[in-house]
Amino acid sequence: MKEKIEQLKAAAAEALKNASSKEDLEALRIKYLGKKGELTGLLKQLGSVAPEERPKIGQLVNEAKSKIETAINENRDKIARAAKELKLAGEAVDITMPAKEKKVGVLHPLNRVLDDMIDIFKSMGFDVVDGPEVETDHYNFECLNVPADHPARDMQDTFYLADKLLLRTQTSAAQIRTMETRKPPIRVICPGRVFRADEVDATHSPVFHQIEGLVVDKGITMCDLKGVLEQFAREIYGKDTEVRFRPSFFPFTEPSVEVDVTCSECGGKGCRVCKGSGWIEILGAGMVHPNVLRCCGIDPDEYSGFAFGIGLDRLTTTKYKISDIRLLFENDKRFLEQFD
Repeated sequence: MKEKIEQLKAAAAEALKNASSKEDLEALRIKYLGKKGELTGLLKQLGSVAPEERPKIGQLVNEAKSKIETAINENRDKIARAAKELKLAGEAVDITMPAKEKKVGVLHPLNRVLDDMIDIFKSMGFDVVDGPEVETDHYNFECLNVPADHPARDMQDTFYLADKLLLRTQTSAAQIRTMETRKPPIRVICPGRVFRADEVDATHSPVFHQIEGLVVDKGITMCDLKGVLEQFAREIYGKDTEVRFRPSFFPFTEPSVEVDVTCSECGGKGCRVCKGSGWIEILGAGMVHPNVLRCCGIDPDEYSGFAFGIGLDRLTTTKYKISDIRLLFENDKRFLEQFD
């Protein structure tokens, strides 16, 4: 029995030398110290030992068990320390190395152009105002000289939410609210989202952005409108940009004009972008209709004004030469990262 105990101690010591993981140690513990382990098996054989030898043999078995258990625990601690040191070595930081560059978000191209436009118009004395996206028929149509039976309503496919309640089709509604609450002189721009039931394609979206501008004061003329828009176009597209007005129709302005600028792609020579004309249409404008002023409580015999509406999405696509308006709304990182 004594020889068996010594053999088990020697075998356990040899096995511990080759143990390199917690799993190996657990397997050894079960093999020698478990309920069905080899030392437990020796204790069960004490009945075959002479009575006078049993205490001594029992003591030897317990000493062997204690020794093996201590050795296993020491090896477990040693393996844990080695693993910790290895982990710390892998996580070591060389403070002399340059820091890793972290990518941060940047402004969306729409916001870039919007910020530029706000800065331009603020430099000309304009305030920035906002209005609700859910509007009433009164502000979106009636006060803009577009009554219920007016054919101009057919030009705008409107999202109606309830009777006389709709998603605004133009930020001009914010101009009406401004004229109702402010006395002239008024000089404001109204940026924001607008909504129309349009088919989605490369140049159209049911959700897009506008910037409407309004000036009301005594003695305002088309010359003032032309000067403001020429200054704006040259700030956005470059100092050599030319501007032209073409007669048009809008129910809320009279006279009304479409405004073109020389093509930024070809400089006015004619190309694929401008379809060979050398010009690109960027906005509509005109003198505020007397009925609009009158609806807002402003005397059209004493005051006059001009208004303009700019499509922010179209301006952005022409400025950055973006071929498809849908790219502005898809949140594709590959596209947005080009504007870092």
